[in-house]
Amino acid sequence: MRATTSSFPAADGAAIHVHTWTPDDGVALRGVIHVAHGMAEHAGRYARLAESLTAAGFVVHANDHRGHGRTAPAGELGHFGPGGWAALVADLKALVLREREAHPGLPFVLMGHSMGSFAVQDLIADISDRLDAVVLSGSNGKPPPIASAGRLIARAERLRAGPRGHSAVLDGLSTDAFNKQFAPNRTAFDWLSRDEAEVDKYARDPLCGFSSTTDTWVELLDALPRLSSPLRQARIRPDLPLYLFAGSEDPVSEKTKGLRQLLGAYERAGLRDVTHRFYDGARHEALNETNREEVVRDLLAWLDAKIPRATPR
Repeated sequence: MRATTSSFPAADGAAIHVHTWTPDDGVALRGVIHVAHGMAEHAGRYARLAESLTAAGFVVHANDHRGHGRTAPAGELGHFGPGGWAALVADLKALVLREREAHPGLPFVLMGHSMGSFAVQDLIADISDRLDAVVLSGSNGKPPPIASAGRLIARAERLRAGPRGHSAVLDGLSTDAFNKQFAPNRTAFDWLSRDEAEVDKYARDPLCGFSSTTDTWVELLDALPRLSSPLRQARIRPDLPLYLFAGSEDPVSEKTKGLRQLLGAYERAGLRDVTHRFYDGARHEALNETNREEVVRDLLAWLDAKIPRATPR
């Protein structure tokens, strides 16, 4: 596997950092996969997944979102900045279209984890005709009614602390609440994985685990009801292959309750090729869980079924 990085100029001039992993010479190219990472992490964390995907013949791209990784200006981790959520999704769309053009004739897969999965859900309503398959990891469906209260609290906190300010209240309602589900806690990030080494690696990473700004929370919480609306889901082409996977103890998906709602919503929207896997006992980051080899093996098996390897002559 060969690893390179580049900078993509967004429409508003922002420099979007992109990782690319390419199969070794001699491995037949089979397709392209773009990975959209989650909140408070970065694209570089998907290098291990890329090793498996490139060995299977996929070129893998993954960008650092606005306010994340090397895309975030100094001191701006956790802040989407001008354009907010719409700019983040526009970046993803531009990258997908550029990467598809750079690899003509190859199937294209769009994959998103957690916050990245919400960006993917938002985007596929507009460009499902340009995609050959979609993967959602650690996602969720329509926000529950109580989420409306969270949106009001986020706005109040933005007024109090300012758009670039941080809020212990919002942290308490989100990641802190997720972690309390696994008390007694060893770290602030126990909710991510049962694998303590993976949790510690996350905790040591200076580009992970940061608090998002009040404006970022407002932007994200405002986006969720819109991107999960039946009218938007009905715009997805019905034959798009879609794969959802998550841990059974993932608090982001409400221990799969939210994902079951999403599966039902996709069925009602007419999607005919939706597959899911829920892993017993696993938490939010299934790709970094104690059973991650099983998770990756299942993902590769699904890709084999939807994007077959070239048959040797």
